[in-house]
Amino acid sequence: MIDVSRSWPKSEQPKFRPLFLKLVATALLLGTSVAFISSQVLNPKTSQTPRRLPLTKFYDTPDPLPSGPPGELIRSEPFYEYLLPYTISAVRIVYHSRSPQDKDVAASGVVLLPHGTAPPGGWPIIAWAHDLTGSARQCAPSLLKTLNEGPLLSMYVGLGYAVVASDYAGLGTNFPYAVLDVPSNAQDVINSVAAARAALPQLGSKWLVAGYAHGSRVAVGVAEALPKNSNKEFLGAIGILGIADPSEFYEHLAQQPSYPMLVFLAQGIKNQYAKFRVEDMLTEKGIALYKYLGDSCEGTSGEAPNSKGWLKAGWRNNPYTKDFFFRNALGRKSAFSPLLLISGETDDDVPSSLTTALVSRLCQQKDPVLLVNYPDLNPSAVLGNSVGEQVSWIRARFSGRPAPSNCH
Repeated sequence: MIDVSRSWPKSEQPKFRPLFLKLVATALLLGTSVAFISSQVLNPKTSQTPRRLPLTKFYDTPDPLPSGPPGELIRSEPFYEYLLPYTISAVRIVYHSRSPQDKDVAASGVVLLPHGTAPPGGWPIIAWAHDLTGSARQCAPSLLKTLNEGPLLSMYVGLGYAVVASDYAGLGTNFPYAVLDVPSNAQDVINSVAAARAALPQLGSKWLVAGYAHGSRVAVGVAEALPKNSNKEFLGAIGILGIADPSEFYEHLAQQPSYPMLVFLAQGIKNQYAKFRVEDMLTEKGIALYKYLGDSCEGTSGEAPNSKGWLKAGWRNNPYTKDFFFRNALGRKSAFSPLLLISGETDDDVPSSLTTALVSRLCQQKDPVLLVNYPDLNPSAVLGNSVGEQVSWIRARFSGRPAPSNCH
């Protein structure tokens, strides 16, 4: 059982504002510096600059890749072209990770850290697990001037944390991308922390992970992948929206008017199972979009047919689809570190009922879960309004305080 309570009288419900304003207001309450706050508002010139950065040789690796253990740093470089506050340093990294087939692959990412001297023990780390940004190499978040969630990541750094943001292997680097595959993406996040420490010795040993949408499932996957004795360094996971059992989640999406994520799902299954025939899942229109998305970071190729026009009848019963859902199911392994899961009742992609059902499973296996629900707020507003909850929880974990739970 879980007890969820986060509500306001209708007259006091927060109104939606742009995300950076939410972050600025919260940062003011938390005492963040004026320099950090003012730098969140982009001036007209910078806001008009191209959003996507070029894919440079930094991301290339030889074929075959010289072997290395997961988390070993391949290369790093300072980078100065992100739209970030001047008080934040950025360093790109390329490092060894593992594919879904347990082969050596290279992943890329970026490390953000505050200027100045690190505190005793080094900068505490927040590893970031990103949402689906596309499946082509150029869709890597580290190739976006905004880093996809730049204001939120900048806020974490402004509060005194280093942020390690993996692209996931195959976004940026020249390897097949394990699209929507939680176990593989979670390993990329775990390995990014070791690589970041190798690149920047001023990073500390203690860390936690936070993620949004698909990244939420990856964050929980990180917690489930780490062994019981890891919580002396790994302190827990935050999932902001998107928490659901994969079979229920994708079946729900299939009922929506138009949803390209189901085509990305076919890419993920194909990456995991070479014998999977995309033609068994997708119609001719779906295959056209499948090919388009392999080279583009846009959601559609123009015409957006109904999702039912992309999928063949019985697609859920394909044995490879079933295996992929089982592989990505959360709650089959215990998470030994605390979880903060944030949901919203107006999220059309992942209704709160799906989140509640999965959290009940996590509670049954004694995972330390705190579920916080924000009724009547859309996903963007949930992301902004939950910042105070996130920061309080993060500070408590790094301070060593007991983690709250509303499992009963």
